[in-house]
This record gives sequence, C-alpha cells and structure tokens, in this order.
Amino acid sequence: MKTIAIANQKGGVAKTTTAINLAASLAELGKRVLVVDMDPQGNASTGLGIGLDQRSQTIYDLLLGDADPGSVVVQTETQGVYVIPSTTELSSSDVQLYNVNKRSYLLRDGLASASLAPFAFDYILIDCPPSLNLLTVNALVASNAVLIPLQSEFFALEGLSQLMLTIREIRQTANPDLRVEGVLLTMHDQRNNLSQQVERDARDTLGALVYETVIPRNVRLSEAPSFAVPALTYDPLSKGSMAYRAFAREFLKNNHDLREEA
Repeated sequence: MKTIAIANQKGGVAKTTTAINLAASLAELGKRVLVVDMDPQGNASTGLGIGLDQRSQTIYDLLLGDADPGSVVVQTETQGVYVIPSTTELSSSDVQLYNVNKRSYLLRDGLASASLAPFAFDYILIDCPPSLNLLTVNALVASNAVLIPLQSEFFALEGLSQLMLTIREIRQTANPDLRVEGVLLTMHDQRNNLSQQVERDARDTLGALVYETVIPRNVRLSEAPSFAVPALTYDPLSKGSMAYRAFAREFLKNNHDLREEA
C-alpha cells in the first residue's frame, strides 16, 4: 500500500478533482483505492457521492481518537473506491488538537491501524486543504509521497516554493522518506499562449518531476461533482476523463519503474 498526499496550498488547482478522478481511474485498472478527505469543505466526499447522512463518523473522529479507522471507511458507488469522509467540523481541528501530544502524527497512526488491512488497499490518496496547516502537515507525515497539481496559469510556479520548504521540513523532522511523486499540470488550454508558457517553465524548472500527461480545462470535469460522481462516470469519453485515465497509466508505470529500480 502506498499513501499519496495531493497537496498545494493554492486553492482552485484541481486537488479534489485529481483525487476523485485518479482514484476512479486506478480503480478501472483493478486497484483498490481509499480517498481520505482532509479538507473541511468535504468536496471529495460529495464528489464521490457520500451524502451528509453517510458521514456520522468522519476523519475528524479518527484524528480525535474517537473512531477506529476501519469504521469510518465508506464504500462509494464507484467499484474499488472507498472514502474516509469529512465535514465542516474538521475546520476546528487546529484548536481541538493544539494540546494533543504528537498531533502531527495522528493521521499516520490512524492509517497504520490493523483495521484497514482487510480492505487490502493498493493506494491511499489524501485530498489536502488549500493551506499548509496542521491537516496538511498530518497528511505529509502520513504519506510516502506528494502529488502536486499545478494550475497552468500565471504565478503558478511561485506558489510551489513554500510547499517545497514544508516538504523539506517534514523530511527533516518527521518523515525522512517523504518524496515528491510528481507535478501534474491541470486546467491546461493548449490554445492559450500562457498555458504553453507555464508548461515550458515548469518543465524547464522541475524537469522529470513534471508528468508527461497534462489535464485539460474541461467542462465535464467541472460538472461531474454536481452529479456526485467522478468525471469518468459522468462522461467516460470526455477529454478530461481520457486525460485522467492516461495519467493513471503514467502514474502506475512510474511506480512500477521505481519498484524495479529498488
């Protein structure tokens, strides 16, 4: 099992869209995937069809130690995809957990529970909030790697510096094996000169960390959450769905190559 934090402190860069549709794409390829919704907005939960009536126990209960990890896992309508949901009460976690011992390790310890073993997950994808707060730190400490969605717009690269500093601090203090899984260019418009320039700058600056697959700006990706399903279910043949399928194949190939090298 490999745990991936999907993180970028900038909002609106398709973190949740990536979590939902990468999970669905990996499931299509035969993988069992758990999405951990660490955003108080709960958009990943909603986008995977988990209504508020199915969120009697959430990631908040797990972090507080009031629930066993296995009991907060909810199966979605997408075969092979499960979620630990979130609600707005998670927004108070910084205050509630301030005096908790080893508060940065709460998610790591929860996901290490034997109660998750029967699910036999291949991947855990953590949808992080758009900030570098305690929730994101918990996600980074609990993860093997970080996947960074990067919006193809002006100033996109400038926002990476603080995230990279945070990743370095986590390596030095709490999770020395944390690595950058890769950078995924999102909301890309090939007809737009700015998108093309951002892509060139990203590849020049970050090199092989940038995935070959690029996620286009696509209305189906935006519409799917309102129907509480991944884009792959909403419109399987849309450009957005096809792009996430291609990304999942590249993602798995990279992970296979890494295992072979190890």
